[in-house]
Amino acid sequence: MSNQFDPYREALVVEQHTIWPDAYEDWSPADRDRVATLLHAAPAEAADLDYIRQHTGFARVITVTEEDIERAAAT
Repeated sequence: MSNQFDPYREALVVEQHTIWPDAYEDWSPADRDRVATLLHAAPAEAADLDYIRQHTGFARVITVTEEDIERAAAT
């Protein structure tokens, strides 16, 4: 059930991962961290969201899109 916010799985998230496309490889670690923090603070709004089952819960994986960058820039 990729790309869909799931409150049940969200309650069991134990790890957060952010996948950055090559287009953003020149961004500083501080800029990436700031945007990743904003994206993971509102996972229901992420354009590309996935949950990966783990032994202890779920990992939330957000793949950054241009739409996400625009939303973060407005914040």
